[in-house]
Amino acid sequence: MSNLDLNNAMNFKKGDRLVIIGGGFAGLQLAKSLQNSDLNILLVDKQNHHQFQPLFYQIASARLEPSSISFPFRKVFQKYKNIDFRMTDVVKILPESKKLLTSLGQIPYDHLVIATGCKTNYFGNEQMSKFALSMKTTQEAIKIRNNILISFEQEIFATEEEKKALSNILIVGAGPTGVELAGAFAELKNNILPKDFPNLDFSSLNIMLLEGSKNTLNNMSEQAKYASRKYLEELGVIVRTETLINTYDGKEAVLNTGEVIPTKNVIWAAGVTGNVVAGLHADDIIRNRYIVNRYNKLKNYSNIYALGDVAYMETPKYPQGHPQVANVAINQAKTLGKNILKSLKNKPLEEYEYNDLGLMATIGKHKAVVDLPFLKFNGAIAWYIWMFLHLMLILSVRNKLIIFINWAWSYITKDTSLRLILVSDKKKKL
Repeated sequence: MSNLDLNNAMNFKKGDRLVIIGGGFAGLQLAKSLQNSDLNILLVDKQNHHQFQPLFYQIASARLEPSSISFPFRKVFQKYKNIDFRMTDVVKILPESKKLLTSLGQIPYDHLVIATGCKTNYFGNEQMSKFALSMKTTQEAIKIRNNILISFEQEIFATEEEKKALSNILIVGAGPTGVELAGAFAELKNNILPKDFPNLDFSSLNIMLLEGSKNTLNNMSEQAKYASRKYLEELGVIVRTETLINTYDGKEAVLNTGEVIPTKNVIWAAGVTGNVVAGLHADDIIRNRYIVNRYNKLKNYSNIYALGDVAYMETPKYPQGHPQVANVAINQAKTLGKNILKSLKNKPLEEYEYNDLGLMATIGKHKAVVDLPFLKFNGAIAWYIWMFLHLMLILSVRNKLIIFINWAWSYITKDTSLRLILVSDKKKKL
């Protein structure tokens, strides 16, 4: 067998234990792809639930409750007799002994799949990591909601000087996350907050979206860039492109233009970086992603694979690696699952290649943009398509129904009833 064959071969056997680190889109899809197979599957995650990240912004803007988009792993796996779950934080991979070192003990494996996804990338800015809010977990989305709602409660008692910082919400990064969050906050300001707080003047509430490049949604088509900015400005969002935030101390944000903006709420949506686990060869890693071949296998290990955001795979279509989006993660997991099942039967494997189905983003009611390979459009139709596709991706029928009812109620009334401030007793002081 040639070196190429050895690198591509999979040596799965009946009864082997496959451990998956991470229960995001990739990890969960792989586990489900191998349900009721001849392998023993163990999913390890520091959360006890799968999080539907595309709708985090709706948690942060008080449109949905966290339970609507969160799915406990043990509930998901109830009917899959060969799949188990452990809630613990993986500290290090020990490849020589085929074990994971976790915060609760060691976990042995025969084969390992790393699907740890991404975390917020502050690009080395320690101030931002300390004082800015991020939105990569359900807990962080709830924290944003708490902070924003508490700001309005504080403003009732604030002095004129204090009100300035409470009346500025800065969102850094105008990719889909930043654009969707800015649009949601603008609709909150326009339709809901004046009814909740009749004694406050929300004309002074500034929602500012900062972007370092020349456009919002810079990775999408020219039509999407133009339409998204137009929609945001129609909603009252202050959009500033080619603008960076240099420093933020929790009270004042200093921009690269020299402008100083008092604010208590800075939300960082400017970038992500891979969640790399310690313990593997440094030459298996590039830009915080594991270098994998067309079968998602790491080059220095015969039994370790990586999927999704944390995997770096060069292909003819994507010589610089695939985009870190959910569709890539899901489809890599599906292909790896098929290949694992084929290897159990000694059948030929298939290489992975990503077929880009397009990008989309929503800004507000009847305001969305869709880029398909063959068609680009925006407006109400794009908004309905965005809603339908995201609703179909939700795991359970029950959650689909809950989300649909919430969306329908919000559509009819321009209101929600989900503006709860949920903090621990130790943090209740405003």
